[in-house]
Amino acid sequence: MATTMGRRERKKAQTRQALSDAALRLFSEHGYDGVTVAQIADEADVSIATLFAHVPDGKEALIFDDGAERRVWLVAAVRERPSGQSVLEALRRCMAGRGPFTDDLPPELLRKRDLIVSTPALREYSRKLWVASEGALAEAIAAESGRDPSDMTVRALARYVLEIPELAGTEPDPLAAMNAIFDLLESGWPESPVDEPPTR
Repeated sequence: MATTMGRRERKKAQTRQALSDAALRLFSEHGYDGVTVAQIADEADVSIATLFAHVPDGKEALIFDDGAERRVWLVAAVRERPSGQSVLEALRRCMAGRGPFTDDLPPELLRKRDLIVSTPALREYSRKLWVASEGALAEAIAAESGRDPSDMTVRALARYVLEIPELAGTEPDPLAAMNAIFDLLESGWPESPVDEPPTR
């Protein structure tokens, strides 16, 4: 049963949202490197101490959530996939509708996505959030494949999948790059290039 958010939690969420909105606005106008934490706090009408109380990781974290929602939908993609669909296909479909791989986003999310993709510090923070889901994703993959979560192949697969947004996100066609990586993960590494006949 869902519980109603208390007044204190609502206030915290509102402050966090105000900081996120202020950071996105200032980063978009002045560039990530042209904005200080003090300017963001001022724009959101909070003290610097309050800003760090809500976002201890600093300004890179200001336009991201804590990654918990990401873990939920990655695990759900694996556990709730249609009958007959492979784990990798489920993860491919899940990622294809998010972040750098889709333009089917509201304008504010497109703006945020473009800012992240074009800013190295934000891309690196985003990568940390993706990789932080490795344990949860490995557990889901293990459960669905009858393996132990500590199995190196399970952990490796989870890690490879979670590196895809960073690897493919800045390519000229991110979705095609993402699909190429998933194709590789599904089929394995070929001994020779597919379009060249092997030499004897």
